[in-house]
Amino acid sequence: MDARTITAGLSVAPQISPEDVQTIADHGFRSIICNRPDGEGMDQPNFEEIEAAAQAIGLQTRYQPITAGKVQDEDAEAFKSLMTELPGPILAYCRTGTRSATLWSLAVAKEKPVADILAATQSAGYDMGGVVRRIANGGKTPTDRADARFDVVIVGGGAAGIAVASSLRARQPNLEMAIIDPADIHYYQPGWTMVGGGIFEASTTAKTMGSLIPRGVHWIKSAVAAFEPKDNAVILDACRVVKYKRLIVAPGLKLDWHRVEGLVETLGENGVTSNYRYDLAPYTWELVKGLKKGRAIFTQPPMPIKCAGAPQKALYLSGDHWHREGVLKDIDIQFMNAGGVLFGVKDYVPALQSYMNRYKAELNFFHNLVAVDGPAKKAWFEVKKPDEDVRTVEVEFDMLHVVPPQVAPDFIRVSPLADAAGWVDVDQATLRHKTYENIWSLGDVMNAPNAKTAAAARMQAPIVAENVSDDIEGRSPTAIYNGYGSCPLTVERGKIVLAEFGYGGTLLPSFPKWVIDGTKATRAAWFLKETVLPPFYWKAMLRGKEWMVKPEKVTVR
Repeated sequence: MDARTITAGLSVAPQISPEDVQTIADHGFRSIICNRPDGEGMDQPNFEEIEAAAQAIGLQTRYQPITAGKVQDEDAEAFKSLMTELPGPILAYCRTGTRSATLWSLAVAKEKPVADILAATQSAGYDMGGVVRRIANGGKTPTDRADARFDVVIVGGGAAGIAVASSLRARQPNLEMAIIDPADIHYYQPGWTMVGGGIFEASTTAKTMGSLIPRGVHWIKSAVAAFEPKDNAVILDACRVVKYKRLIVAPGLKLDWHRVEGLVETLGENGVTSNYRYDLAPYTWELVKGLKKGRAIFTQPPMPIKCAGAPQKALYLSGDHWHREGVLKDIDIQFMNAGGVLFGVKDYVPALQSYMNRYKAELNFFHNLVAVDGPAKKAWFEVKKPDEDVRTVEVEFDMLHVVPPQVAPDFIRVSPLADAAGWVDVDQATLRHKTYENIWSLGDVMNAPNAKTAAAARMQAPIVAENVSDDIEGRSPTAIYNGYGSCPLTVERGKIVLAEFGYGGTLLPSFPKWVIDGTKATRAAWFLKETVLPPFYWKAMLRGKEWMVKPEKVTVR
């Protein structure tokens, strides 16, 4: 008996035998639903045999036969009624379990998000991609038509999505293009560190989405429910279907606040804050200004995260303020890092370590935040040091700056576009999907081993635009991404360590050393971050002006 859990109340299984019924009862099941018609296979027991064995030990049974590949809308409604009527937990079975999993998926489609349904069935070993439109349509069979068609569809209206739309439009002005994004506001997220340090006002980091969508590009204000890459279709909420000739996927990543127990309940109060949220960055600065003594904890979760330097940027700017105010001696700064190094590219570590020493910050490696009690001012960290037993430590705090765990969005993780870890699976040089040749991806959501930063997206956008344009013209991709990313580490007010690097930690400086030596803290890099980059982002990157990021091209013979 191979019972596979879908929910706490329902499991599905391949064909069972009368001999399995006792085992089913021993596992705590109270009801059995048969979704396989009698006589479908020569080695198949009749339902009456299963029913007799179940009745003998007090299990309830129902016979709801479904022809393979022909689950009707009314079948799903009937299955839903059975789930309500029968005592649980319930075991439903057919030849492989697929029909039972499909019935459940359609039965709960009105109550659960598509991504949650796909994730539940996927974890049980069942692919519901064939009925994803019906799930998105509330469990009902939709009409097989496209609500809209475009030459290029871009999923995501963040930095990567808008930049690539602008770059591609400059190359192919006659394309019918659309950006799909439900958000009203677009944020300049690199500025939130500066907001948390009291340098920028939060309002300067936000603009309306409508003001930034490139002219001539359609904006579909909707969330994506699923992908059907074999049919060149994106399924939106309410089962609207958008067809494409080419697809660019750039929705960013998901901040998984709920993965830390108790965190959501205390964010924005009790001294718990994060520069990873627009509304909380000002609270960071409020806490920093108000703290005169006590313990300040800064956390960093396991990789990957967007802007790997951001967790310590918050620490540096806070430490610098306390140093300038003369209270640093009374503040215990703790850096709790789930990883094992201060920064992933060793050339920048000496400069960063010198600032950790300056602020007397204690480095705690392999410490991952797992729980918070805001009112009690306590946090718990799981410590996983090499060759040591895993343990949990409790730490009290007066201020806690949290960087949440980060994952690919749910609708990406359960899609055919994702690799085993849930990220869009691309060739790291061309950023083209490894399986679907008319799909590309850029920004934080794809699985190339580069830093997830706005600077990386700025470099990737013209590369994807060039390669998509090549494909439209019938050529092989010619633009190559070298993994470039940049992290301006704000080590004090007025100085920055400008980390610029590519695949494998190769240093890729944009300026000669006499202008900016990226391995040292410089005022020139601060000027770049504070004064140059914000207008550069709004007026150049998002408008397709490819200053200093012209694609590196290879010759195709």
